[in-house]
Amino acid sequence: MGFLDIRNVTKSYGAVEVLHRVDIAVEEGEFLVLVGPSGCGKSTLLNMIAGLENISGGEIAIKGRVINGVHPSKRNIAMVFQSYALYPNMTVGQNMTFGLEMHGVPKPERDKALAEVSKLLQIDHLLDRKPGQLSGGQRQRVAMGRALVRDPDVFLFDEPLSNLDAKLRVDMRTEIKKLHQKLRTTIVYVTHDQIEAMTLSTRIAVMNKGYVQQLGTPKEIYDTPANVFVATFMGSPAMNIVPATVRLREGVPHAELTDSEGQTRHLRFSQPGLAAWDGRDILLGIRPEAITDPEGADRKSGNIQALPNRVGVTEPAGSDTFVTMSLSGRDIISRMRADVNVQPGQMFDFAVNMEKAVAFDPKTEERIAP
Repeated sequence: MGFLDIRNVTKSYGAVEVLHRVDIAVEEGEFLVLVGPSGCGKSTLLNMIAGLENISGGEIAIKGRVINGVHPSKRNIAMVFQSYALYPNMTVGQNMTFGLEMHGVPKPERDKALAEVSKLLQIDHLLDRKPGQLSGGQRQRVAMGRALVRDPDVFLFDEPLSNLDAKLRVDMRTEIKKLHQKLRTTIVYVTHDQIEAMTLSTRIAVMNKGYVQQLGTPKEIYDTPANVFVATFMGSPAMNIVPATVRLREGVPHAELTDSEGQTRHLRFSQPGLAAWDGRDILLGIRPEAITDPEGADRKSGNIQALPNRVGVTEPAGSDTFVTMSLSGRDIISRMRADVNVQPGQMFDFAVNMEKAVAFDPKTEERIAP
């Protein structure tokens, strides 16, 4: 049993079920991120935890207390919205303590909570201003402060950074991470941004079409994706997915592919269990950073495979150079060092870290266990 338990939860609108049997146990102090494309059900699930949406099936419990049907004000949760939802006619200080006032908290306690939280968020000099006098980042801090002063059991964040520009989004991401590390609060955070999900979370629930596709740590999600959707949704650039056939060579499974010239190439797997797939088609998944130049290859890997192939496009990107090639008719992206000497059209010895390769069943698109 977790601190926040989501047990077999479903959500239907009429005859249409939009959330399907979601099971997640969130431990106290955990930072769970719900991530997925628009319409996947992540905000609906968050609203059900908050009490803003009714639960069609299953149950949600906080600290062992089932909260199905409990009014939002009685759930001891705090929510930070995408739109900030600040009262424009109130000062920052009044916005932050309004909820406490409505719950009958005495003024000395309200003032103490306001002083502590405003100092923590470095907005104590803004308490007399109105929201219209603040920048986007400052308004976001006020919205977070309004949640923090209440000291709830669970914090809910609904895409809180999506209205900020790119640089401010990165800065606020760092601030939220620091805040969680300092306070060890329990957070459920919704985003469609997989970078936010990877950097903020202790665990991630990747959602698509109302189903939780995979629940795990950022490393588990990134290194061992449960299926092709997770593999391609998480990571930027996305994982390369290429058709291949498993062939045993001297008893060891290899991925058989064709290069840009139509020549057959073989890459040795590190997973001996794939020998059972001898002669069968698979989808081979390799992250861009696992394909590089020989000098930039991972020295700790015990399975770097050479792959001669023709270079397609090179894209300098500051700290990296992205180099495209073709395998089995698919464009493949590799991530190389910034100063690598690679020219479009030349033959080049790509270095493939097959310890990082994963295989998927082309029919189910599920990962094949090694």
